[in-house]
Parts: sequence; C-alpha cells; structure tokens
Amino acid sequence: MSGREFHPLVKQLLDGDITLADLPAELRPEGEEALQLLTAVDRSPVELPAVPQRVMWSLVREPKRALGRRLIARAWVLAPTLAAAAALVLLIGRPASVAPPAAAVVTVRFVLAAPGAHDVAVAGTFNQWDLHATPLVRTGDQGLWTATIALAPGQHQYAFVVDGVRWVPDPAAPAVDDGFGRRNSVLTL
Repeated sequence: MSGREFHPLVKQLLDGDITLADLPAELRPEGEEALQLLTAVDRSPVELPAVPQRVMWSLVREPKRALGRRLIARAWVLAPTLAAAAALVLLIGRPASVAPPAAAVVTVRFVLAAPGAHDVAVAGTFNQWDLHATPLVRTGDQGLWTATIALAPGQHQYAFVVDGVRWVPDPAAPAVDDGFGRRNSVLTL
C-alpha cells in the first residue's frame, strides 16, 4: 500500500458515512481510488485470538473515566446541589430499592460489499436471527451496505442475509460451524 493519506471526506466515504455522490467533484477521483483499494483488500476469514475481557472492559470504561474527570473538575459548581440532595435523603430516608447500573453497550458497524444485492440484513444471536430486524443501508454506488447497532458485551454469532435468501458469513470476521452445515461469523465484545 502506498501509505497515502486521504482527505477527511474520503475517509467518511470509506466509513460508509457518505456516498461517492456526496463528495465534491474534485474529490470524486480520490474517492473512487480509495474504494478500489478497499475492494482489493483480502477479505478471507482471519482467525484472531480472543481479546481478554479485561482489555475490552478498559476500552468501554475509558470514555466514562473521561466524563468522571470532567465532572470532578466542575464539582465546585455541583457541591451545593449535592449537599442539598444528601440532606434531603437523610431527612426523607433511603429509597426502598436502588436499580442496578445499566449494562455497558458497544457500538458496532457491520459492513458488507454486495454490489448486486437489492437488500441486505444482518441476523444473529443479538436479534434472535430475525431476517428483518436489522437491515443494512446501501452506502454509495460501489455496493457497500452498512448498519450500526449497539450490542452488549459478550460473544455474538451472526451472518448477513442477502436478498432475503442467501446467508453470507462476514468475510472480515472469524467464523464457526453453525451445526447445520453453514458458517456463522463470531464477534466477541
């Protein structure tokens, strides 16, 4: 690869955020070149070692730590309000039950190159293998389809469903036998 740095709008094209038609005319040749490079990428399945859960949790928690630092920096503004709330709790009493914290979620973007497809969806353990629950959107005229969803940490099996009938494992993800003679892609968060 040439090590070339693409224009930020071309990077958005590669991320599936915009289409080739959304690029200014002077950037379209660069966008076409970038998409050609993307289609030349070897998409054969790669077996990756499982990432230890402690590493993934540190990635999920890091934005929360940054928020905590911002709140502490502004604590002097919140101090009177917090003191009043604490006094109110002491006067009224403790609530009968406290809800457990919400489970962390991770945002995942699914991408499939399917130039001849009319519709594409992703079905998996996260949506009970429902063919219609998570449709992908065509992003540009190069046949890229994308969907971004929030998933709970854990291991998820999935496959793309092209035109409602053809089940396709993700060429960019590890795969396992589904027990029925096909392959499912595996995503570990």
